[in-house]
Amino acid sequence: MKHTFIKALAVIVTFVAGSGLAAAQDIKERTLKVGLQNPKGHPAVMGAEKLAEIVAAKSGGKIKLNLFPGGVLGGDAQTVSAVQGGTVEMTILNSGILAAQVKEFAVYDFPFLFTTAREADAIVDGPFGSSLHAKLAEKGIVGLAYWELGFRNVTNSRRPIVKVEDLAGLKLRVIPNPINIDWVKALDANPTPLAFPELYAALEQKAVDGQENPISVILSNRFAEVQKHLALTNHQYNPQSVILSKKVWDTMSAAEKQILQDAALEAGKYQRAVSRELAASQLDQLKKAGMLVSELAPAEQAKLREKMKPVIDKYAASVGESTVKDLMGELAKLRK
Repeated sequence: MKHTFIKALAVIVTFVAGSGLAAAQDIKERTLKVGLQNPKGHPAVMGAEKLAEIVAAKSGGKIKLNLFPGGVLGGDAQTVSAVQGGTVEMTILNSGILAAQVKEFAVYDFPFLFTTAREADAIVDGPFGSSLHAKLAEKGIVGLAYWELGFRNVTNSRRPIVKVEDLAGLKLRVIPNPINIDWVKALDANPTPLAFPELYAALEQKAVDGQENPISVILSNRFAEVQKHLALTNHQYNPQSVILSKKVWDTMSAAEKQILQDAALEAGKYQRAVSRELAASQLDQLKKAGMLVSELAPAEQAKLREKMKPVIDKYAASVGESTVKDLMGELAKLRK
């Protein structure tokens, strides 16, 4: 009886060891380039550093991520094209930018869509977010996870923004897509689409008066050096998509795919936590750097939302009525 048990145990040990060996053999030596728009020290780059650490640990050091922060591989559009072609393996970018590939992603650019980060997490981490990422496959992209850039705010070099009318006439840089151009027009401001790596110089040279981004981006890119006024409008929330070239993904084993998928989700929890923990201290740093911070009163916020309604109605049709209905339905459940 004892002999039979030992034999059975030996078979199990051999099977497990063999399985581990097979898994190890399924992981190839790879170095993946990751294009990032923000500089070192930004939560998105900190998340990418954590991602690289986790991938290295899970792959036994076989899969390495080589990070290129600060837009050195080009702007978002250029990097996405490189991901599709497989010359850059990964990038992390605002999810709304992917509307150039899959129109439904434009829904993430709707102004005043989410009222809290918790709402945003529930949507992007749930079936709605997964369904949008799944649509990228036919465009040569694999969506691994959602991280965050956060709520966006307006800065400018000309005047404080304390009422909606103060935005009129300002030349504001926007992410180059139609919905962002139209919501700025709705405020009687002048939208100027620019790739992110060009923005600091445009602000410094007064080619544009201002821009809109989360606090973390304003701080890490030193916009306080070229912008005097910051208005806490929280007019838009940006989830970020961690995406991988499908050309590269299709060369990977199941074990390699699982490592990258799990690592992207794990690093995402860390990245969001860092982003949110830093928000308050970052605002203090901007004030110390000389920025004058203003907030819109509730009545002004209501006016701002009202001006945005025609933009939302317009893009509900182009994004897809069913997509907007699904998202609004999920939000309604969360708000009960």
